[in-house]
Amino acid sequence: MASVDELTPLKAPRSSGSLRRDVGLIGLMWASVGSIIGSGWLYGAQKAVVVAGPAALISWIIGAVAIVLLALVHAELGGLFPVAGGTARYPHYAFGGLAGMSFGWFSWLQAATVAPIEVEAMIGYAGHWKWAQGFLNANGTLTTSGFIVAVILMAVFVSVNFLGVRVLARTNSVATWLKIAVPLGAIFIIAVTNFHPHNFTAQGFAPFGAKGVLSAISSSGIIFALLGFEQAIQLAGESRNPKRDLPRATLGSVAIGATIYILLQVVYIGALPLASFAKGWAHLDYVGISGPWAGLATTVGLGWLAWVLYVDAIISPGGTGLIYTTSTSRISYGLSKNGYAPRLFEKTDRRSVPWFGLIISFVTGVICFLPFPSWQELVSFITSASVLMYAGAPLAFGVFRDRLPNHQRPYRLPGGNAIAPLAFVVASLIIYWAGWETLQRLGWAIVIGYVLLGSYAWYATKKQLPNAPRLDWKAARWLPVYLIGMGLISWQGGFGGQNHIPLWWDMAVVAAFAVGIYYWARASAVPAEEIEQNIEEVAVVDEGGH
Repeated sequence: MASVDELTPLKAPRSSGSLRRDVGLIGLMWASVGSIIGSGWLYGAQKAVVVAGPAALISWIIGAVAIVLLALVHAELGGLFPVAGGTARYPHYAFGGLAGMSFGWFSWLQAATVAPIEVEAMIGYAGHWKWAQGFLNANGTLTTSGFIVAVILMAVFVSVNFLGVRVLARTNSVATWLKIAVPLGAIFIIAVTNFHPHNFTAQGFAPFGAKGVLSAISSSGIIFALLGFEQAIQLAGESRNPKRDLPRATLGSVAIGATIYILLQVVYIGALPLASFAKGWAHLDYVGISGPWAGLATTVGLGWLAWVLYVDAIISPGGTGLIYTTSTSRISYGLSKNGYAPRLFEKTDRRSVPWFGLIISFVTGVICFLPFPSWQELVSFITSASVLMYAGAPLAFGVFRDRLPNHQRPYRLPGGNAIAPLAFVVASLIIYWAGWETLQRLGWAIVIGYVLLGSYAWYATKKQLPNAPRLDWKAARWLPVYLIGMGLISWQGGFGGQNHIPLWWDMAVVAAFAVGIYYWARASAVPAEEIEQNIEEVAVVDEGGH
């Protein structure tokens, strides 16, 4: 059954809680590409090579394969249910309220914390100029002046979003063209003028072994860099032709982003002077030059290119922060539609912008500038939250294939019944590779989410509000087992844990555990009739039935 969002004609009267369908294929694809090409390209290649050496190339390939698997699943789901904040809604349809609330929180947490990460990247690269050198402390935290600048940048993101999705799409489109052109230009120029094949073996191709390769995937920003393909899906409620355009935008953005990132890593390794890693890859040294790519361009005598890169270091993260600010408000809109958050999040202004969600995304972004000491720690934390969010899609995918086999699918994933459990295993491994310290922090964030959303669900149920969620404990009984189980494996494993489970055996345990959870969750899902009811309830609310 299609949602009313999908069926509403462009010229139909809108309620105060509806969205405009103003975005076409290019706007959707550029929303995703613009999110993928952000601060990750500025820092990812350097941080990956420090953790894994030249074998970081393998890390990028593994990361790209993992993201492709997740994107393939999302491509079918996006066409099947083209609704705003889709990643927060699929688990709700399949498993009811408790799982929907949980994955909705993971989705919102991920989106809300990306914009501040991009702001910190902008400020970090701006340290090249004297006027910006007082914005960061030695340990990477913001000074008072840096905090003020960060707040102003967050306010700019929110202000552009208040101008409406059409203005946002145009602004992001211009920024994305620049974000693609500059990395490709840097790849070509540096590869032609400074490329040394012997760099790949001078200190050993994989000096930190398999553990370094796998750690780099989560902790050095590789997965973080490749994330963002789902932005097209979050904007599904504002797409002119979602069933046709969502699969194309999702898969096209991953292909573009993965190709650019792998080329960047190859050129980065090949262009470094031998002296910069003479003490080993873990001690990569630019002699104090700020910014990995701009520093490299300066070191190899391309000062003019360094200047271009410093300017793009403002544009690239800025564009990504802009679109994630949009995504945050759309996910909170979706959470409210599903009954997990107050109806205030559904209210839209005269430009059909969910204004309260934007305000909350601004406040959250400001808070995120406080507790984390560096970009890399932020990346590690958000990568785990991101993949936890994505893990809900393969589970829902399996349920819909099983329970709703006859629903129209504009894109039907070949071999989907095999790819879905594999994608869930890959998502679980990425969570595990993030390390015990990061997962501890993520655990506290999950608890906070349950307190916030659970309190509202209790209040809505007690007051018998029309959108009060049904929590469906039975359909989600696998979820606490999964979350606690992943935490225990990480605690006992070798990625920041007690190292009681040897390398490779730990990953076999994670894979076996994930497969068991996948099929348990698929068997526990609500019946087809209840899935239809969950979809219908949200569709009625989408129509404006307050």
